[in-house]
Amino acid sequence: MPIPLPPEVEVVVIQAPALPPLGGEAVFDVQTLGGTALQAAPRLDAALRQSPAVSLFRRSGSDAANPTIQGVSLRAIAPSGAGRALVTLDGAPQNDPFGGWVIWSALPPESVESVSIVQGAGAGAFGAGALTGVIALRDRSGRDGLSALDISAGNLGQKRLAVTTGTPELLVSGAVTSSQGFTPVRSAARGLADTNTNLNAYSGSARWQASVGSINTSIRLAGYDEQRGAGLLGAQSEAQGGSATLTLAQLTKGRGWRVQTWLRSSDLSNRSVAVAANRRSTTPASDQYSTPTVGYGFNAAYQSRGPIWSWEVGSDARLAQGTAHERFRYLNGTFTRGRDSGGQTAVGGLYFEFAKDLDRLLLAGGARIDAWQQSGAIRRERDLATGLSTLNSPSADSSGVTPTARFGARWKLTPDMSLRGASYAGFRPPTLNELHRPFRVGNDLTEANPELTPEKLFGAELGLSGEGALRWNATVFFNRLQDPITNVTIGQGPATFPIAGFVPAGGALRQRQNAGQIDAWGLEANLSGQLGPVDLDAGLLATTPKVDGGRQAPQLTGKRPAQTARLTLTAGARWQASPSLSLSAASRYESQRFEDDLNTRVIKAGTSLDLRAAWTLDQGREVYVQAENALDSRLQVGQTGDGVVSLASPRVVRIGFSLRR
Repeated sequence: MPIPLPPEVEVVVIQAPALPPLGGEAVFDVQTLGGTALQAAPRLDAALRQSPAVSLFRRSGSDAANPTIQGVSLRAIAPSGAGRALVTLDGAPQNDPFGGWVIWSALPPESVESVSIVQGAGAGAFGAGALTGVIALRDRSGRDGLSALDISAGNLGQKRLAVTTGTPELLVSGAVTSSQGFTPVRSAARGLADTNTNLNAYSGSARWQASVGSINTSIRLAGYDEQRGAGLLGAQSEAQGGSATLTLAQLTKGRGWRVQTWLRSSDLSNRSVAVAANRRSTTPASDQYSTPTVGYGFNAAYQSRGPIWSWEVGSDARLAQGTAHERFRYLNGTFTRGRDSGGQTAVGGLYFEFAKDLDRLLLAGGARIDAWQQSGAIRRERDLATGLSTLNSPSADSSGVTPTARFGARWKLTPDMSLRGASYAGFRPPTLNELHRPFRVGNDLTEANPELTPEKLFGAELGLSGEGALRWNATVFFNRLQDPITNVTIGQGPATFPIAGFVPAGGALRQRQNAGQIDAWGLEANLSGQLGPVDLDAGLLATTPKVDGGRQAPQLTGKRPAQTARLTLTAGARWQASPSLSLSAASRYESQRFEDDLNTRVIKAGTSLDLRAAWTLDQGREVYVQAENALDSRLQVGQTGDGVVSLASPRVVRIGFSLRR
C-alpha cells in the first residue's frame, strides 16, 4: 500500500513595507550580498569584508574594536572612526546618533535578508551621511516558525547563539555573543599592562507588520548591550541603546507612497588609561561614564512608475542631541576634574529622483537640497572636590544649506555587455562625537572641535560590465573630498598643552579639523561565476588618495590619509564536494597603510584567510567547522608613538550548527 504524501503547506512570507526601486540603480556601482555570504559570517561586518570596497576604520573587526572606531567607509578614500557611509535597515538609519559608527553586534546576520552596497556619493532618498555610498540592509521576511539559527563555540572562549523566528506578521530575532578575546600586543614589548579584548554582546529585535485596509504597516523595536575590554589593563567600554521604527506604505498599480518615522537612543561609557613606558602598568586617564544620546527623524516619499519614466519625490530629516559626561585628570589615586560636552545637530532636505528606460539606454539621476544646523554646544569643566568651574567654553551655533545631485547612464553595447557612467555630489555633517567629545587611546589624545563644518565629496566614474558564464565589472573613478574631518597632529609628548593638558612620552596630541582636500583616483573590479563545480568570487580595489592640507594643515600636503590602503584584493571559492559536503574559502589582502596623519607610523600589509566546511543534514540545516584567520597571520592594526604594534585576532576555530529557511 503506497504511503500517502503529506499535503502541501502554503508558505506565507511577508516582507517589510517598502517602495520598489525605480529601476535606475543599474547606472551606479551596486554590489549585493546575501544567501551563503551572510550564512558563513559570524558578524555582519565580517560578511561585508568580502567586498574590497568596504572597510572599517582599522583592520580589527567588531569582535575586538572599540565601538568608536566601527564606522564604515567605501572605496578607501579616507576611512574614519565615524564612518563615511550611511547604513540603513529597511530605510531607517543604523548609524549611532552620537558618533556615526555602527554597533554591528546589534545587527546579527541571521536577521538580515540581503545587503546592497551602493558606491558613490548618495543624493535622492539617501541624503546626508552617504558621503562615499550606502550600505542598505533588508530585514528578513516574516514567516511561520524558525527561519534562522546559529549555535557555535570555539577557541578564545568563543560562544554564540543567534535565532530568528516568528509568524508572517511577527518576526523576532536575538543574538548572544561572548569571547575571552585575545591580547593585541603579542611582541617582546608586551607587558603586564596588556590584557585581552573580551566581549559580551546581547541584541534583540521584534517586528510586527500587517495590512490595515490598503496600507501596509510595520513597527520594529530593537535593543542592544555590549561590554568589551580594550586590550589594556583598566580600559574597557560599554555601549547600549534601542530603537523604534514605524513604517506605513501603500502600493497601487504604478504608484505608491511611504512614510517612516524612527527613534534611536544610545549610551556609551569608555574608560581609558595611560601606559607606563615599560608597559608594566597603567594609570586611569579618563572615565567617560555616560554619553546619553537620542536621535530621531522621518522620511517620506511618493512614487510613480511607468514603462519608460519612473520618478520619486520625498523628504527626510534627522535630529540628534547628546552629551558626554567624563571624569579626568587622575591625581593621587582619584579623578580630580569633571567634564560635560555636547550639543545638538539637525539636517533635513527635499529630493527628486527619476529613471528613464529606453530599452538599450537607461538614464537615472536626482537632486536634493539640505539644510543643516549645529547648536547648543557646551563644554564645561569643574573641580570634583570643590564643584568650582575651571572651564566654560560654549560655541556659537552654525548652519548652512547644501545642494547635492547624482546622474548616470547605462548603454547596452550587446545583450551581455554594458557601459555606464555616473557623476555625483554628497555631504556629511560632523557628528556630535567629532564636534564635542575628546578621547584618549593609550597615550594619544584627540581633541574635539565644535567649529567643524560638513565634508563634501564630488566624484565621477566610468564602468564596463558583462554577463555570461562569468559576471564581471570594472570601474574607474575619481573622488574629491573637500574639508575632510581629519585627526591633525598638534604636538608630541611629553608636553603640556592648553585645554588638553599633559601628553606623556610616546603619545601625541591631535585635534579634529577640516583639513584641505583629498583627491583619489581608483580602479575597482569584480568577477563572479562558476567554473566547473566551483563558485568563484574575486574583487580588487586600487586607490591613490593624496592630501592637500591647504592653509589649515600644510604639513599634510602630499601625505596619504591615515588608515588608507592603496590596494585591497578579495577572493572566495565554494565547492560542493558532495551532495552533503561543501567547502569554502575567503581571503582578503590589504597593502601597507599608515596609523597617523603624518605617515610616520607604518602598518604593514597583511592577508587573512578564512576556511569553512559544512555538512548538510537536510534542507537548510548544517553542521560546520570554520577557521577565521586560518593561517594565524599577524595582521597589524595599530602602532603607538614608541613603536609598539597591535595585532588583529589570531586564528579562531569554531564548530557550530546553522539553519536557514
